[in-house]
Amino acid sequence: MLYFSKIRIFLITIFTLTFVYIFLSNFIKSDDLFFSKKINLGLDLQGGSYLLLEIDNSPVITQKLQNTIPIFKKFFKEKKINLRNFKIIEDKFLVFEAKDDQISLIKEALEDKENNIINTYYPKFKSHEFDFIVENNLFKLNFSKYGLVELKDGSQSQALETIRRRVDEVGTNEPNILKRGNDRIVVELPGLDDPSRVKNLLGKTANLTFRFIIQGTEETFGSEKLIFEDGSEEAIVSKRIILSGENLIDANPSVDSQSSETVVNFTLDRVGAKRFGKATSTGIGKRLAIVLDGKVISAPVIRDAIVSGSGQISGDFTFQSATDLALLLRSGALPAPLKIIEERTVGPDLGQDSINAGIIALAIGFFLVIIFMIVKYKVFGLIANITLILNLFLLVGILTLFEATLTLPGIAGIILTVGMAVDANVLIFERIKEEIVGEKNNLIAFDSGYEKSKTAVIDANITTLIAAIILFFMGSGPVKGFSVTLGVGIFTTLFSVYFIARLLTSTYVMKNKNKESII
Repeated sequence: MLYFSKIRIFLITIFTLTFVYIFLSNFIKSDDLFFSKKINLGLDLQGGSYLLLEIDNSPVITQKLQNTIPIFKKFFKEKKINLRNFKIIEDKFLVFEAKDDQISLIKEALEDKENNIINTYYPKFKSHEFDFIVENNLFKLNFSKYGLVELKDGSQSQALETIRRRVDEVGTNEPNILKRGNDRIVVELPGLDDPSRVKNLLGKTANLTFRFIIQGTEETFGSEKLIFEDGSEEAIVSKRIILSGENLIDANPSVDSQSSETVVNFTLDRVGAKRFGKATSTGIGKRLAIVLDGKVISAPVIRDAIVSGSGQISGDFTFQSATDLALLLRSGALPAPLKIIEERTVGPDLGQDSINAGIIALAIGFFLVIIFMIVKYKVFGLIANITLILNLFLLVGILTLFEATLTLPGIAGIILTVGMAVDANVLIFERIKEEIVGEKNNLIAFDSGYEKSKTAVIDANITTLIAAIILFFMGSGPVKGFSVTLGVGIFTTLFSVYFIARLLTSTYVMKNKNKESII
């Protein structure tokens, strides 16, 4: 029925005014809770930087193969099978030798489909983690297709979280960080014209280790030669890692009260504090190398045992470089090196041009729609236009409430929403015209028109909503922006048509129910 109860009218009014209120927050500067909400502009609208990063998984593959060796040794030792001459070749093959009479047993273990602890993944992918070939008594293993996919996906997910933490610490506005394939990551930084600092942070793996410096000038077994970060000297450093960055729980820049030098203070977890305390207790008088990504950043002499679980990294730091180092340590190490394969900078002028073009397109389309609806449906066309304006307020208000990011495709989604709303009103009004032909009572004709057109309107919007959902889950950044505005627009359209427009229509029809030509 066209009748609306007072409580229903009240709820519709409150809901509409609330989101109109939130919509206005984009144009009003205020500390009010609601007015503090703002819709964010994407890279294509406000300008900024675009980076496409590629993950170099070679070190991850090598490390994974290296970690597999003790697992293999332990597993086959328990089965009284002796493997020997383990080595990694070409950074992607694990090679070992076995006795001739044990080859079949090893093959059986590697091909086992049930409870395989050394060659997993079979239940999930119907394939093992490793493929292998046997030449005489030599086994040669490498990652299978599915094992490689799993490894790359894991590496990408870890890198994505680390990048997100680093970018968030820089303080950029609404960064957009997305997966691309299984070895690339897209980083969009709206409003950032100079991404040099971010590029520098993302370019560092930030693999931190604490190791002792060995006396002497030549490398020996269990040691390696590393250079200092400033290139001033070289040092022979033990390969044995006392402590790694995984044991850090916090790091912050500060100024040493005694030396007035800029330093980085760090705090260790319980396990790290215990290890560090033991190492410094037995290593008094030795130099402790603090190694970051294969370079020594500091090598202080241990004067006393450090058992408090906190320490200090000194070096030739500026406050900015100390801040960046602390940021890297807090965010954690990347699982693999990253390289920038594509970089773009969008100027704010170009973004403003895009906004202006979108507004002009929306304004022209809106104006033509308004003229058409008034000419075609007169008073009801005016009602439809009012509803259309409120629909836009609701749409932008909802996006503002969730502080969504508006992109150029998102503006296209808003324009399409206008078209969908007009289409819904046209379907309803044309159905009402058909009902009035055979019905003398205007109230019954209008009510029947709304009810009989409901199926067509809802079906059209649901099919569009399904397409929007598919685009959201299958598409990338710009496509998602379009799908979000379109999806929200469908809900606001249905609300505005069947609540706002119907309320205004019923009010007018009730007052003019005796007119012969009402539409």
